[in-house]
Amino acid sequence: MDALEAMYTTRAMRRVKTDPIPMLVQKKILDAAIRAPSGGNTQGWRFLLVDDAGVKAELGPIYRKCMDSLWDTIYRPRIDAAEATPEDPESIEFMKLVRSASYLGDHFEDYPLILFGFSQFDTSGGSIFPAIWNAMLAARVEGVGSALTSVFQFRIDEMNKVLGVPEEGGWKFSACVTFGYPTGRWGVAPRRPAHEVSYRNSWDGDLGF
Repeated sequence: MDALEAMYTTRAMRRVKTDPIPMLVQKKILDAAIRAPSGGNTQGWRFLLVDDAGVKAELGPIYRKCMDSLWDTIYRPRIDAAEATPEDPESIEFMKLVRSASYLGDHFEDYPLILFGFSQFDTSGGSIFPAIWNAMLAARVEGVGSALTSVFQFRIDEMNKVLGVPEEGGWKFSACVTFGYPTGRWGVAPRRPAHEVSYRNSWDGDLGF
């Protein structure tokens, strides 16, 4: 698999099997993560893997409460608009996203492997997110699907308590990624073309292609 195929087809894969992820594959995923660029080469990141059923059982209810908060706040206007015009193509696509994200919450405890990423004193995410993306690309190469979420931010203290994240040290939660072998097919996610969202030399400057 070349790099472009991995990048183009690494999309959110939330419907996955419960089959365990082999340790060798887990090792490759984390080894790819730590190869990412790091500001000042500080490598101010920590990665926490969760595969214990008891820990997932504690995290699942917290995650679902976070999803409820997400739907009731940030996404409420879009949900209301979609429900008001259910036949509109944009509404149809958005509600597909809602159902897919809700599926992750409903089945949180069933994912065989979950990765939590933390950064130290870095509120921009400039170092941790390249590392997280490296992990997701490496998983794709190994045939493992992944989906990234940061919704635990709504109940960060509860999540930290379950995971035993230390209060000292300046460690901040950045991302949670679920992993599993997909039940469906890999594919390229539909996106607006680059020329609609990109400029050259100045805002609104013609891209040229």
